[in-house]
Amino acid sequence: MREESIRKYATLMKELELTGLEVNEDGCTVRLERGGTSPYPSINVSDAAEQENENGDDVVSGDVIASPMVGVFYTSPAENADPYVREGKHVKKGETVCIIEAMKLLNEITAENDCEILEVLQKNGSVIGYGTPLFRIRRT
Repeated sequence: MREESIRKYATLMKELELTGLEVNEDGCTVRLERGGTSPYPSINVSDAAEQENENGDDVVSGDVIASPMVGVFYTSPAENADPYVREGKHVKKGETVCIIEAMKLLNEITAENDCEILEVLQKNGSVIGYGTPLFRIRRT
């Protein structure tokens, strides 16, 4: 979808005072949301190496796998199943590292590179924002 189309829909949302809009155009789906009424935290990521945990301690340094969306973070495919990854595990590019549930859809998050999981930064079942660091990694 072209930028002009997205801007047109964003303007329409503002005019009609809509908080969300999903558009399917030319085989592409775009979901636009606006407003401050979301139950999920909003996180502005400027530099993942400077993200802080809930206690305010610096916990992320180096490379991270960050959340591509807002949702609920799950470490395993089912409640009683083993987690996809643990600290110290080596994963291959494309291997699933977690699931993020967003709008009742389960989205598998995969490693973009071969890497080693150094630290799991979020708790299973926690609500996360866009750009939230999920794992601290070392590329291999």
